[in-house]
Amino acid sequence: MISKHNLKIVFMGTPDFAVPSLEKLQQSTHSIEAVVTVPDKPQGRGQKLRSSPVKLCAHNLGLKVLQPESLKDPDFIHELQNIAPDLIVVVAFQILPKEVYTIPTFGSFNLHASLLPKYRGAAPIHWALLNGDSESGVSTFFLKAKVDTGNIIAQRKTAIDPEDNLQTLYEKLRLLGADLVLHTVDIIAADSITEMAQDDSLATPAPKVSSETQVLHFEEDCHQCHNRIRAFAPKPGAHTLRNGSRIKFLSTKVSELSGEPGHVIAVSTSSFTIACAQGSLEVTQVQPEGKKSMDVSSYLLGNPIQLGDHFG
Repeated sequence: MISKHNLKIVFMGTPDFAVPSLEKLQQSTHSIEAVVTVPDKPQGRGQKLRSSPVKLCAHNLGLKVLQPESLKDPDFIHELQNIAPDLIVVVAFQILPKEVYTIPTFGSFNLHASLLPKYRGAAPIHWALLNGDSESGVSTFFLKAKVDTGNIIAQRKTAIDPEDNLQTLYEKLRLLGADLVLHTVDIIAADSITEMAQDDSLATPAPKVSSETQVLHFEEDCHQCHNRIRAFAPKPGAHTLRNGSRIKFLSTKVSELSGEPGHVIAVSTSSFTIACAQGSLEVTQVQPEGKKSMDVSSYLLGNPIQLGDHFG
């Protein structure tokens, strides 16, 4: 048995989803030998180089950062071999080639934002909301050649509350994931894991969401429309058209009122209600094209809505 206090780790990640996991490991008794993230990228009008959230966090923690242009770069692989990590921890990063994930003594594991084998793929949080799930969670699993199919090490569950949207569920899972990452490292270090093979017959896909997935179709029932709005709120936002201009719906409530799909069937000072194929949506927060998000009460001041007005 190895000591649970001496694992040498290489951490790999890019977005802010990975930051709590990196911070949690840095505060532990384990040693982070290097952090691997994407190269700085030009962004904005000035095309100024911008570092990933993981790189910024690693610098704040005083950790060594590696930013290979390619994960198959021989120099990068040689550097990892020289570090000789006990474990590679991957959170929201690229697909690792076999030459990389087989380097560590105890293998490489990934944190995934679903209860595998459900929602294998790039957008598990979006699809859990799109499908109106009442439960989600995080999984850690050992890497192998086929993406998201390795043996599960551990999982944690959490409820998806009716008011959850992409932002709130994302936050829940990144914090829950950080706890699970540290737990996974600890049980690997203590040689106390029980791996569980994934049942491929239960697997469901969670591919990257397209721009078409963000379009509201009022010919769907109100629950489907409501879940589509939750799945993209507050950014990038599910959208429809009003008078030829795009408008995003950021917060809605399901209503039992009925009418012709896409038409306004109720208006108050703080909301308006649009009929769907079944039921309707009471809209309370929007973002007009080229504007910031706002409550419907503010939107109505300059954009009056009448009964019978059409969206879509």
